[in-house]
Amino acid sequence: MNIKIPFVDLSKQHQVIKKELENAIENVLDRGDFVLGKALADFETAFATKSGAEYGVGVASGTDAIALGLRACGINNGDEVILPANTFVATLIGVLRAGAKPIFVDCKPDTALIDLEAAEAIITTRTKAILPVHLYGQMVSPQELLDFADTYKLLIFEDAAQAHLAQREGYHPGSVGIAAAFSFYPSKNLGAIGDGGMLVTRDPDVAKMMVKLRNYGASKKYFHTEFGTNSRLDTLQAAVLQQKLPHLTDWNRDRFNIAQQYDTELEYLKNYGIIPLENHSGDGHVYHLYIIKIDNSCPQTRETIQEKLTELGIQTGIHYPTPCHLQPAFSELGYQAGDFPVSEKLSQQILSLPMYPGLTNNQVREVIAALGSIVTGVSGSESSTNTAGSVASLQLS
Repeated sequence: MNIKIPFVDLSKQHQVIKKELENAIENVLDRGDFVLGKALADFETAFATKSGAEYGVGVASGTDAIALGLRACGINNGDEVILPANTFVATLIGVLRAGAKPIFVDCKPDTALIDLEAAEAIITTRTKAILPVHLYGQMVSPQELLDFADTYKLLIFEDAAQAHLAQREGYHPGSVGIAAAFSFYPSKNLGAIGDGGMLVTRDPDVAKMMVKLRNYGASKKYFHTEFGTNSRLDTLQAAVLQQKLPHLTDWNRDRFNIAQQYDTELEYLKNYGIIPLENHSGDGHVYHLYIIKIDNSCPQTRETIQEKLTELGIQTGIHYPTPCHLQPAFSELGYQAGDFPVSEKLSQQILSLPMYPGLTNNQVREVIAALGSIVTGVSGSESSTNTAGSVASLQLS
């Protein structure tokens, strides 16, 4: 298959800063400080500051940032942690690896973010924390989270794996709760050239505990005060991330502008059951992913739409096709189909369109024209003359 428009294209951003990346890697090679080196310390400080936090602790993955981070925040075996059913499985695995008991809650249909009103009904005396996921690049309302946590005396631990430098109500991820976990998987808004993650926090005690937990639980060399593990962000990865960080604001703005174009030019397809998820964050949404819903009024199924886009060389994704509570590996948690109807319905409707810095206006128009042709059964040029206000969205350039 000839891929005309990939779902993600990392080469565009890397090409611009290729020399800086090569120099950063070469500096690490010359110093030889491959584990817990200077570049890691520099990046931890820089990223934490950008996130509105005091401390950053780099680890091997976003999953480790959750698992170790919850422990560093005092979450113990059997403590209940509320999290959305609509999230990547790493969120759930992090809670389980911390020894906590995951308590799922449904999401809101317009944004796919955690439903805090529904969460009120599942609070018990064992509930210790809420783990909001700032999904697809949009933050859960910080003020609603703070009010919720204050009412029920809970810790807020943020999963910000998809929301690097997002904003809402004057907050960044990492400045709302006691701590936030980030992933630097290559396709993230800020991605490494391998795996990586970080916990950011304003609490010095949490940071100190995290430093120990990531390094075999050692408070000093060969002296282990905690049951830790080996989970350290490689110095080479930190050096790469440090070079990318100054560009992140511009890359996020690029994503936002692409999303604005999608929103505008997809407007007419709402009549055909194509509904973008809502943005409640203004320009603070960093659009790690751009998601549309394909509802029952659409004349084509999601499977047909995705298959035909693929045939046209346009890659898409589904984030996520199976909610966490229905994953076979976690059936012992006791959940079943029907427990979280919004999450389950969304999992059958959502489709992720191409989204990355450098995606051109013409490429976006081509995606929309192809989608419109599939859904309406009319070619792009014909549909553009029959649909008011949609000329720009349907003509190929």
